Amino acid sequence: MYLVESKAGAIACMMLSLFCLGTFPAVMTLLERRGRLPQHTYLDYSITNFLIAVIIAFTFGQIGPSTPDTPNFITQLSQDNLPSVLFAMVGGIFLSIGNLSKQYAWAFIGVPVTEVLASSITVVIGTTLNYFLDDRINKAQILFPGVGCFLIAVFLGSAVYYSNSVDNKIKLHENLEGYKDEKGTNKEFKELSLNKGDVENGSISVKKPKAGTADFLIEVENRRSIKVYGKSILVGYSIIFFSGSCLSLFSPAFNLATNDQWHTMKAGVPHLVVYTAFFYFSISCIILGVSLNICFLYRPVLNTPRTTFKAYLNDWNGRPWALLAGILCGCGNALQFMGGQAAGYAASDSVQALPLVSTFWGILLFGEYRKSSKRTYTLLVGMLVMFIVSVALLAASSGQRKT
Repeated sequence: MYLVESKAGAIACMMLSLFCLGTFPAVMTLLERRGRLPQHTYLDYSITNFLIAVIIAFTFGQIGPSTPDTPNFITQLSQDNLPSVLFAMVGGIFLSIGNLSKQYAWAFIGVPVTEVLASSITVVIGTTLNYFLDDRINKAQILFPGVGCFLIAVFLGSAVYYSNSVDNKIKLHENLEGYKDEKGTNKEFKELSLNKGDVENGSISVKKPKAGTADFLIEVENRRSIKVYGKSILVGYSIIFFSGSCLSLFSPAFNLATNDQWHTMKAGVPHLVVYTAFFYFSISCIILGVSLNICFLYRPVLNTPRTTFKAYLNDWNGRPWALLAGILCGCGNALQFMGGQAAGYAASDSVQALPLVSTFWGILLFGEYRKSSKRTYTLLVGMLVMFIVSVALLAASSGQRKT
């Protein structure tokens, strides 16, 4: 079995994890903005996310000889380690619920701010729990100032969301002044696209609206599968705080699965190795994710369109991208756990810097924050700077796990 044992190797795993976990939200958001139903996307994502765990278990988990303290993956499947297996599966449940709810929050708040809020909540709660579970192997004088910076990033992220919402309302108000009916009433979004059929038939040619303009916002709203215009700001906040709370618990649960700090295992039974724990972790992820999304096909939430399992099977529009998102998330989680087992799970929460990557993709792919106010730009820069400082502090607090 391959193990990451050096601090440098652990940090390398965290940086690769950072890229993967920061990219997959952008891929899934891209599909939602193109009109693909989130239920279809999450079902595809769940398949490859689980396959990555299986592949890693049968490769990295089988490299080298099996020893009594670190048995290989197949050897460990037959051992009496049910308590740790249950902790791993509980962690998978928390991750699945957190990612599923976050998928809807991306539509309401946007990828950058959603990831900042979710990651900050995850760090404030999860990192604190991991610090004490890991027998304080991380440097508290560095770790907790980093946690404090994450907390500040939460408030700045909320301010960015509010400021950008105000900017968008001003753009739309100015634009809608040119769309009045005989009674002087503003028309709805759907009425602004009356010529959609003519455009599709080629009888009318239109220019693609520039990112950040009111026409661009209207086009996104008309195409996307989750309609957010007119929804209360509290809906987006409620979803993301629920998601962040769930995501803050999956890493401590995985920590308990691999290190048995609560001594639930029988004497002489080795702890779950990271690959075995990740395998059971991913089993609960796919079971819950697939079950919930099959229910959502027929009983959708947040007014998304109703669909069927047959329609999902026939929906190949964007499927390769959804499968790629599952691969990226699976690899990112595996790398985070490999680094955490070596350097401490509190330090591995530095991968929560993923909003830095998500913000890059959000601006590049979706035109977020284009033509926004100076106030929004100032808050955005302050949020990202605070985030960079907090991540640097978390990485600097890395310790060395005793074997």
